[in-house]
Amino acid sequence: MPTRAAGLSIAGVGRRLDETALLDAPVSRLRYVSGARREALARMGVRCVHDLLLHVPHRYLDFTRATTVEGSVVGQDATIFATVDEVTTKRPRPRLTIVELFLVDPTGVLRVSFFGQPWLAEQFKVGDLLALSGRVAFSFGFKQMTSPFVEKVEEGRDQASLLRVLPVHPASEGLSANWLRRIMSAALADAGDQVDFLPASLCARHGLMGLGRALRETHFPRSLATARQAHRRLAFDELLCLQLTLRTRQALEQRGVRATRHDVNGPHLRALRAALPFALTPEQETAVADILGDMASGQPMNRLLLGDVGTGKTVVAALALAAACDTRSQAAMMAPTSVLARQYAERVGPLLDAAGVSWTLITGSTPAAERADAEERVVRGETCVVFGTTALISDALTFCRLTLVVIDEQHRFGVNQRVALRRKGAAADLLAMTATPIPRTLALSLYGDLDCSRIATRPRAGAGVTTHGIAPESLDVAWGAVREACDAGRQAYVICPLVDEADDGSELDDVPTSQRSTARQVHAATTTARDLARGALRGLSVGLLHGRMDAAQKERAMEEFRSGRVAVLVSTTVVEVGVDVPGATVMVVLDADRFGLATLHQLRGRVGRGETPGVAYLCCAARKGSPARRRLAALERSSDGFELAELDLKLRHEGEVLGYRQSGGISLRIADLAGDADLVAAAHEDARVIAAEDPALQDALHAPLALEARRRFGAYFGEVERAWEG
Repeated sequence: MPTRAAGLSIAGVGRRLDETALLDAPVSRLRYVSGARREALARMGVRCVHDLLLHVPHRYLDFTRATTVEGSVVGQDATIFATVDEVTTKRPRPRLTIVELFLVDPTGVLRVSFFGQPWLAEQFKVGDLLALSGRVAFSFGFKQMTSPFVEKVEEGRDQASLLRVLPVHPASEGLSANWLRRIMSAALADAGDQVDFLPASLCARHGLMGLGRALRETHFPRSLATARQAHRRLAFDELLCLQLTLRTRQALEQRGVRATRHDVNGPHLRALRAALPFALTPEQETAVADILGDMASGQPMNRLLLGDVGTGKTVVAALALAAACDTRSQAAMMAPTSVLARQYAERVGPLLDAAGVSWTLITGSTPAAERADAEERVVRGETCVVFGTTALISDALTFCRLTLVVIDEQHRFGVNQRVALRRKGAAADLLAMTATPIPRTLALSLYGDLDCSRIATRPRAGAGVTTHGIAPESLDVAWGAVREACDAGRQAYVICPLVDEADDGSELDDVPTSQRSTARQVHAATTTARDLARGALRGLSVGLLHGRMDAAQKERAMEEFRSGRVAVLVSTTVVEVGVDVPGATVMVVLDADRFGLATLHQLRGRVGRGETPGVAYLCCAARKGSPARRRLAALERSSDGFELAELDLKLRHEGEVLGYRQSGGISLRIADLAGDADLVAAAHEDARVIAAEDPALQDALHAPLALEARRRFGAYFGEVERAWEG
């Protein structure tokens, strides 16, 4: 593949090097890998030797500090070597099998229980020596462990040979932990001495291990301390490769672009400022200065505007739209839903009218004749600003001179959609906005190629919202609050995780993958709306809104709610961002433990936006003291979206926090954004310096690093390439 422009060598370097290099060779080239083991590795995403070397342990067991049954402490984790004395299988009720082992060592007896794993009864025999690691409990006169990590000590090996740190790699059916360690050992012997792709100066600056040693200490550490040091090296590698990939993406998206120098002190911009019914906050003014400075610079703008619920990002974007009009060019503002696109048009449109800026709205539900007329005015240059959804990237819509693209909640769009809209302008600046609070480390990682402006303070807080976590048996309190609000002429939301009961979890708006196996047991919007209209909320008008409705249905449902014809709107999280109905003062979130903190914070931000205080009831069936209840308690005590987002990041995978699983392959396998914050910042800065000094990464010092970035994030980069080539 030919290099298109400076800064794109990551795109081409993989094709120029030997494709039979061992790291890129199929994992079946390694010893012990064939047939079922190859298939088991493939199920885990391990297809080549490089994949295997980066298949790092998800935890370690420290058998260097093994204790005895007598020496173990109840309530604490312990590692114990003991011999199987008895194996029994119990079936206390249908579909529940308990395998129970009694083990002995010279100091005592340990009872170990495994639930729902009947095959274990065949794996352990009287006389087997086992190594166990787990939490020690006490009941019925015995110390015991429930479902501990257990490994059989192979015959002929003594206990002393296992006094080491044992890695626990993510495994798969058909591939035991023992076999995975054996395969990994062979891979390190054959391919562990690769030339280090990281410049020595970076290793020295950050005190990082060499690559070969880091791989060995990750998979077979001498101590937990060296395992932590090895993790830092591999985490930094991953973060730096991601940052370089993002900068290469930016170079590709800007190929051939000659940026427009926008007029940032023109009559339309001054008129819009004069039309504002309020003064901008200092944070808003700073964000405006950042954006207008980019637009006037003559360099392509790539900026992300971060702002919590109600911080006034929309008015900041409106000023940028006016600057495009002053430059005698056009701007497009794309929202993820027709409801939001129309809302932006309704909010910003009057301000643009007052400033003499022409605008139109184009969505999938725009009538054909009206849409054709709007498209004709856009192509002739008679319309300056176009609000819309993905209808804006339709081939039927052609701009006269598009110089500014504003994308709301950009993580909800695929790469090809963003690229397709930006390509409609010869030199379009990009302003991405999000109301989802994003931790700094996550913003640097996912948007490392964008300059960031942040607005944290709400200019107009409204009456505010109080949050209560409640158990399902207390839902009558929530329904009573809904009735009371509706009787007073106000409105309420009821939020459900599912669209309908037939869902298998694939249609969940924000359910973590680890919880989708129980998705059939949670509330569905369709049945909940029906049941409430017939039961707890009988006599009130109950509406329904979810993501499977077509654009016209969604718009009709929201319009009925906005107008007050519907008192209670039962919905999925399609109302999470941006929807503004000042009369809504009560929200009930069912199965709240199925949502992340950031999403719940966004949801409750839909109420209490007017003069009347809002209240949010978060219904959770989890027991008191559980992690789910502790998460909801954080919402009760804090209204700071960024603080909650940081906590959410510590609790969940970064993709679940942001909901960007469709984003073309960017997912961190090694780095922990919460625990490796210093590495995130370091990698971001190093990538900036490298890209500034060697944009094409053609220097011999950087070519190995370019190849490594391609190996790790090639799928995402390929999506950008296809978007441009398509």
